[in-house]
Order: sequence, then C-alpha cells, then structure tokens
Amino acid sequence: MSTPIPSSADPAVPEQLQEIVDDFQAMTEAERLELLLEFSRSLPELPSRLADHPEMLEQVVECQSPLFLTVEVGDSPEHPVELFFSAPPEAPTTRGFASVLHEGLNGLSAAEILAVPADVPDRLGLTRAITPLRMRGMSAMLGRIKRKVAEQVAAGSADASAAGLAR
Repeated sequence: MSTPIPSSADPAVPEQLQEIVDDFQAMTEAERLELLLEFSRSLPELPSRLADHPEMLEQVVECQSPLFLTVEVGDSPEHPVELFFSAPPEAPTTRGFASVLHEGLNGLSAAEILAVPADVPDRLGLTRAITPLRMRGMSAMLGRIKRKVAEQVAAGSADASAAGLAR
C-alpha cells in the first residue's frame, strides 16, 4: 500500500487538469489504477466526421496500443482547443491516459495547453504501477498535442499575416 502523494499545485497546470492530478494523488496505488480504468470507460467517441475519416487522425506510435488523435484549434484570439482520441476498448491504460488528457485539456486555450509541464503524466502517481513504456505513451500523447497546437497556432498566425499583406 503506497502513501498518497501530497498535492503540488503548479500554476502552469490548468485547474481542470490539476483537479484530476489531485484526485490521483489523494489515492493509494490500487485506487489510482481503478480511477484510470474509470477514465478509460469515459473516453468520448469520435464524432462521425472523424470516425468516417480515420486519415484525419495521427497515430501516436510511442503508445503500446493503437492510439490516434487529432487537435482542432479555434480561430478566436484565445485559440480554444478541441481534442479527439481513438483507442480500442481492449486498451484500457491507453484509453485512460487519453481520457485524462481529454478531460483535463479539452476546451482550454492554446496558451494554457502549451504551458502544461511535460511531467504531468508522472504527477498522476502511476509510475510504479504502470510500465515505463506505457508512461512514455502518455507523455508522447501530451507532447503530440502540444506540437499540433503550436503548429496550428503558427499556421493561423501566418495566414492572418498573409491576409493583412494582401490588403
């Protein structure tokens, strides 16, 4: 039986993600695994516009199980971000990680997501219960999300600049 990890709130971690981290940290190792399983069951299905077009999703090859994601960044100044994941039901760890990231990051601004520290997956307190390879998969998901957000924000800025020059 492990001891719960004390909360270490980080201002760079958005509130909705910090609440999830705090929930995991307040539990024993066995309870954390059960919570991850609960998250795996709550991963939203892809909307039909994406489910019918799997080529619009990018595989996160670092994950042991097949996981695909896509990121949509809004045009408003805050650049709200929508996350979409696809993982098979027989991959509960991968689905659980995806669901944690979805619940913790979906709908936030691009700036908030880009500021999330890379070690957030480790803060869930699962590093002893889950293999390092699986933990690396969650870190890769977060890294891929941040890269795609940065690319889309940069592309949107370049498009806006080009439109301004065209006037």
